[in-house]
Amino acid sequence: MEKLSQQEEEAMQAVWQSGQGFIKDFLDQLAEPKPPYTTLASTVKNLERKGFLKSEKMGNSFRYLPLIQEEEYKKRFMSGFVSNYFQNSYKDLVTFFANEKKISATDLKEIIKLIEKQ
Repeated sequence: MEKLSQQEEEAMQAVWQSGQGFIKDFLDQLAEPKPPYTTLASTVKNLERKGFLKSEKMGNSFRYLPLIQEEEYKKRFMSGFVSNYFQNSYKDLVTFFANEKKISATDLKEIIKLIEKQ
């Protein structure tokens, strides 16, 4: 699965939040400043071409549905991220965030509890 650009990820977030819909529905989901309608439409067409969305013609418009679920994208993206930047070591990833003070001891304890439950 190919990594999406920031603009494509934002569009996919809008699609995932909507579940399915038309360009206008996705535009309503986006934060300010919103891209022009035509820019979003081009981005959505690119996502369809890349296999992230499918379209159904409804009258003069197209309704779009996600082919890739958000959780699946997150899993694949994170696996690639950890592989590319942390030599496939999740321990190194957590260490990085701890050293950068982006994760607290409380957060780490909660993570440990989650791991121990499994």
